[in-house]
Amino acid sequence: EATERHRARRLLLRLAALTGLGLDVSRCGPALARGSMAKAALHALGGIEGLPAVDAVDVALILSADHELNASTFAARVAASTGADLYACLSAALATFSGPSHGGACERVEALVDEAGSPDRAVEALRSRALRGDPVPGFGHPLYPDGDPRVAPMLEAALPLGGARLETLLALVDAMAALGHPPPTLEVGLVAIRCSLGLPRGSAEALFALGRSAGWVAHALEQRRAGFLLRPRARYVGPTSPSTP
Repeated sequence: EATERHRARRLLLRLAALTGLGLDVSRCGPALARGSMAKAALHALGGIEGLPAVDAVDVALILSADHELNASTFAARVAASTGADLYACLSAALATFSGPSHGGACERVEALVDEAGSPDRAVEALRSRALRGDPVPGFGHPLYPDGDPRVAPMLEAALPLGGARLETLLALVDAMAALGHPPPTLEVGLVAIRCSLGLPRGSAEALFALGRSAGWVAHALEQRRAGFLLRPRARYVGPTSPSTP
């Protein structure tokens, strides 16, 4: 397992360096030389690499790392239970993460910020959504009725860095609270850090996946040690016999 841990550390750093692959491939090599996932991701995404920015990305990565048996983590464990290698386990997790109800939720929060456009239009944007019957993404986590505990540290890390988009997002958070709606979820915190750092669109989802990848590795290694195949059973709940007159 020591060899696998070494492989995992190298893999995670390379994933961080590749987060900006679609933006500028020339950044990948220098990003890899930064030595830490936070510094590598910041360089790859074209962010300013000062200490506050690195700290903010670290907060995002750490708080995204693990969240029990969420869908993508369970996918990684299922793959690991079959004996699949680490690369296959992370591929299974990433495929699951790509769904709009998981990693894609960050993009919907970004769209909400775009719709508001400025802090003074936050309430109007929310009311427009309500009139259309559209949901407001990034609020109301089913596991945290009193609020997602991961959000406050992210907002605390983002606030000193400022930014116009961050102000709009915070206005939306305040407006949701004033209107009696549920508190924000992890995705709002991730988008807040993205906005405060001025990173390109999609960076919140990238940081989410990058942080969670460390958790996927840990779960995959743990599942291998458990040594059994994950094979849930299905229970038929349909008709037991053809209907009769």
